[in-house]
Amino acid sequence: MARSARRQGNIPAEVSTFIGRRHELTEVKKKLADARVVSLVGPGGVGKTRLAIRMAANLGRGFSDGAWLVELAEVLDPALLTHATLAALDLRDQAASDPAAMLASYLRDKELLLIVDNCEHLLDAAAQLVTDMTRTAAGLRVLATSREPLGVAGEHVVPVPPLDLPPADAVASLADLQGNDAVVLFTNRAAAASGAFDLTTSNQAAVADVCRKLDGLPLAIELAAVRTRVLTVHQISDRLSDRFALLTGGGRAALPRHQTLQTTIEWSHDLLSDAERAILRRCSAFAGRFTLADVESVCAGDDIAPAEVLDLLSALVDKSLLSRDDARGAACYRMHETMREFARLKLAEAAEEAEFDSRCTDYYLRICQRSSIRARYQILDWLDWADLEMDNVRAVLKRCESQGDQNRGIAFGAALFWFWSTRATSEGIRWLDAFLGMGDGDPAWLGWAYFIRGYLGTLKGDAAGALKAVRMAVAHSRQHGQQTVLTEALVMASIAENMAGNAEAAGRLIDEAQDAMAGIDYVSGAISIQQAKSVHGFSTGDHKAVRAAALEGERLARAAGDRYAIEMMLLNRGSAALLDGAVAEAEPLLAESLRLADQIDDLVAQFTLLGVLGSHAARSGQPRRAAQLLGAAEAVRARVGANMMPYVGPLIAGAEESATAALGAGKFASEFETGRKLGRDQALALALGRKSTSTPDSDSPVKGMLGQREEEVARLIADGLTNRQIGARLFISERTVDSHVRSILNKLGFNSRAQIAGWIAASGN
Repeated sequence: MARSARRQGNIPAEVSTFIGRRHELTEVKKKLADARVVSLVGPGGVGKTRLAIRMAANLGRGFSDGAWLVELAEVLDPALLTHATLAALDLRDQAASDPAAMLASYLRDKELLLIVDNCEHLLDAAAQLVTDMTRTAAGLRVLATSREPLGVAGEHVVPVPPLDLPPADAVASLADLQGNDAVVLFTNRAAAASGAFDLTTSNQAAVADVCRKLDGLPLAIELAAVRTRVLTVHQISDRLSDRFALLTGGGRAALPRHQTLQTTIEWSHDLLSDAERAILRRCSAFAGRFTLADVESVCAGDDIAPAEVLDLLSALVDKSLLSRDDARGAACYRMHETMREFARLKLAEAAEEAEFDSRCTDYYLRICQRSSIRARYQILDWLDWADLEMDNVRAVLKRCESQGDQNRGIAFGAALFWFWSTRATSEGIRWLDAFLGMGDGDPAWLGWAYFIRGYLGTLKGDAAGALKAVRMAVAHSRQHGQQTVLTEALVMASIAENMAGNAEAAGRLIDEAQDAMAGIDYVSGAISIQQAKSVHGFSTGDHKAVRAAALEGERLARAAGDRYAIEMMLLNRGSAALLDGAVAEAEPLLAESLRLADQIDDLVAQFTLLGVLGSHAARSGQPRRAAQLLGAAEAVRARVGANMMPYVGPLIAGAEESATAALGAGKFASEFETGRKLGRDQALALALGRKSTSTPDSDSPVKGMLGQREEEVARLIADGLTNRQIGARLFISERTVDSHVRSILNKLGFNSRAQIAGWIAASGN
């Protein structure tokens, strides 16, 4: 879903030097050469994700289609596993194909490495997905991380132990400790947290003791290291000893590692203030990333004012209990899955679980309902918000479904219309069917829900299913006097009838929609009627009617600021002009439509427009460009599973015939394949006649992993700047720089600033 995932792979570029885990890295590399599925298995907090990312960064260049990361920690519903995989691969559930079929079709001829991260809570579903994918795609290798094996045929398991423990202090030299992975991790995290920390002869014994007490568990070591802000290493060691002695009655020889981690988290938690503890446990109500505004609205209360939340979040980030990301220019926060489990238990112990789950549901419903009214006129902002928050919204939808909360479920399903139609069509149908199947719901939203279900049906090419739903919407809206819903439902019924080949019925429904609009000021309905007239004109071959309706629809849409409708109307006008032989008239219309489709990230429109512009190139005497655009269109079509619109078929067929005649069959096939291999940005540049600045493999590896501000910080680290100098350069506080540095280290699985600098250098940035 994320626009930054456009490049080939969403894993950092190869890093020439890795520190630590050499045995596991070697073993994974060896097993991936022979096995289709390798699982990194170990308890929470041992660094399985970091090891997998290191492995993918190291091996990704060896796969022609790159290395990709599917993050499952925030996916709570097994039914959404395929959707998460599609999103990670920059595919889109936006059109006719079934998501599983689209995934299988896309992977069939690919050679790629897929990391499936944090499978343990979705083990059965993950195992089935991996089995299906590897059965379909011979060139696919899967690297899974989990607390237990997937149990699939041919799986090779690599246990991931904690880091090697340092030697006993009695025999360890400073040089010995400086080469120990656990000590290196503690030292670097302590330096990042406190601003200045070095391993010395005076503290080496205490550092080694802390690392041994924590069993070499990376997460536990990091939680202890950040406490060097306020405690010496000796104090940290003493306090951990007291905590373990209290737990075990004086001895800890038999203390299991998971209990070591739990105890360390508990110790870190106990050092928090009451307000910090309250915010930490309440943040577990969020399933995915969350923003400052989210926490202020959901987690504040009588005991914590919204104005206090920023400082509390900052304190939790400083203590590594939360991590901070940048997404679309805004700061957001997330929890390590182990920390979320802990915080969720604390929420239950405080008897706050029901209250804050309910507050979370109400909060997201308010936003979705309020935004839905204006979403089509602010679609870029709306989609940015939805892409960021959908894991939280999905968790709320799942809760509504499990509790039989039909009214709120239907309201959510209807209010998310623009997300479903541009990002997740099959998923939207699934949710709407689930809630509509519960019986009668809130009349205020029921008609809209049936209309949207019908609309999504047309996107999936299901005319019969769409007609069934929109007829329910028509009946309901007439019964309740909802003229706006009635107008939209009649329009959609007309489009569905045209899809089914019933042009006469479609025409009558347009007339009914115009009657329903009489006496009401409803610009969206007026635009929708012009779209229905355009579709009807294409169905009946009346291109003059298409051009007239699309011109009026464009006028209305521009006045309203409706980018999505402008895109559609320009596509209609340009295609009709091309069908009528008005080549010069068509090109600027299609180009502007493609630019809008790029802004909205509408893949169905991009596929159609690349194909139609290929036809334009063929008719303009540019057969090589035409062949490449047709190949690029096919590549985008595969990413979205779209069916070709009926009026586009003759344009594409004519372009293929013309270009083949001009180039010869062999040259046409070669140029088509060249176009098919273009990155999406390259394809758009070719179509729009502009210079591309990227190639399929050359996009910055920073883009997929780091936020914009983190990328800036990483580059300044590579230039040798200190945190203070970076803060001065970027006009941010040294404390904020420190937070960014620790986030970069966490995301990339590194232990030092030197590794960040090396990664930037290796990526050529």
